[in-house]
Amino acid sequence: MNDVRPLPVPRADDAEVAARVAATVRADVRSLFAYHVPKIEGMVMLHANENPHPAPAGLRKAIAAAVARVAFNRYPDGAGDAVKAALAAALPVPQGAAIVLGNGSDELIQLLTTAIARPGAAVLAPEPTFVMYRIYARQSGVPYVAVPLRADFSLDEDALLAAIARERPALVWLASPNNPTGRRAGAASIERILAAAPGVVVVDEAYADFGDASLLPRVLEFPNLIVLRTLSKVGLAGARLGYAVAHPAWIAEIDKVRSPYNVNALTQAVVPVVLAAADVLAEQVAAIRAERAVLAAALAARDGVTVFPSDANFLLVRVPEADAWAERLKRNRILVKNLHGAHRALENCLRITVGTPADNRALLSALDTSP
Repeated sequence: MNDVRPLPVPRADDAEVAARVAATVRADVRSLFAYHVPKIEGMVMLHANENPHPAPAGLRKAIAAAVARVAFNRYPDGAGDAVKAALAAALPVPQGAAIVLGNGSDELIQLLTTAIARPGAAVLAPEPTFVMYRIYARQSGVPYVAVPLRADFSLDEDALLAAIARERPALVWLASPNNPTGRRAGAASIERILAAAPGVVVVDEAYADFGDASLLPRVLEFPNLIVLRTLSKVGLAGARLGYAVAHPAWIAEIDKVRSPYNVNALTQAVVPVVLAAADVLAEQVAAIRAERAVLAAALAARDGVTVFPSDANFLLVRVPEADAWAERLKRNRILVKNLHGAHRALENCLRITVGTPADNRALLSALDTSP
C-alpha cells in the first residue's frame, strides 16, 4: 500500500483569527465560559441528576418499534401535536392551557429570556439556583439580579419581594424543587411572588416528580404564571424533551422565537410511548425517592457531614473537604457534582444524584477508602 499522507492545507494566522474574533463577537459573550460536561465512560454517574434505571425490556421493544416507523427523510411535526396530546393525557394539564415543546427545558429557558430581552428589562432569581438562568440572561444582554437564599437554602421571601419591588423584573425564575439545593418553595410564597411580580414568573418544576407539590393544575389561575417541566429527570434525558404550560397568550409569544422543527422526529416518536407506560415511570420514581432516604441517612451518619433536605432526585451535602471528597470518588470511578467555588453559599458542597442501590453502595464504599 502506498504511503498516503495528508496534503498540507493553508492555515490562517492564529493571531489574525483571534483579532477578528475579538473585533466581531460581543465582549460579554467572550467573557463567558462554555458549560463543561465531563467524560463519563466507565464511570458511575451520580453527577447529572438522571434516572439511573433503564427502561425495562418490554418498553424498549415498544420504543424500538416506534423508532422503526419514523420517516427519517422527512422533517418532524413542527408543533409536536402528538407529544402535546400525550403530555395532556398523562399530566394534570388544565383544560384551556397551552403547551410549547423545547429541546430540553434549557431551550425553553433560552427562549423565554429572549422573548423578554428588551431595554430596561431584568431577570431575577433566588441563588444559588440553576446556572442557565444567569447564563442565558447574560447571552441576551439582560441584567440578572440574584437574591440570596437563607443559610438553610430556604426561600427568603421578604428579600425576594423587596427585590421585585425595587427591580421590577420582566422575568422571575423560581426553581421548585431548586437545583442544586433540592428545596421546593411553598405554594403560599409562590402566590405572593406572583401577585408582586410585574412580569412573568416561571416556576421551573424539573424535579417535581420527586416531590409532593406542583402548580401545573393551577397554571390558568394566575395571569403571569408559566410552569416549566422536563422529561429528562424521569428517564428520557437522552431524548431532550422539555415543555412549558401556560395561558395560550404566553405560549403564543414563546412560539414566535422558537426555531422550526426544534424537537426531532425520534423524540416525538418515543415520548408518547414512554408516557403511555406511566406505571413504569411511577415505579422508578418511587424507587428513587425510597433510595434517597436511605442514602441521606447513610451520609448524615458520617462525621462532619450535613445533608440538606431534598424534594428532588439528588442530595446537597456539605462535607469537610469537597475537593478531596470529589477527587477520591473520581479515583474510584464515581462522578458527583463538586459545587465548591461555584457560589459562596455552596462552600464544601457536593451534589450527589440518587443512583441505584448498587451505585449508592459503591459511593459509600469509596468514601470508606483511604484518602
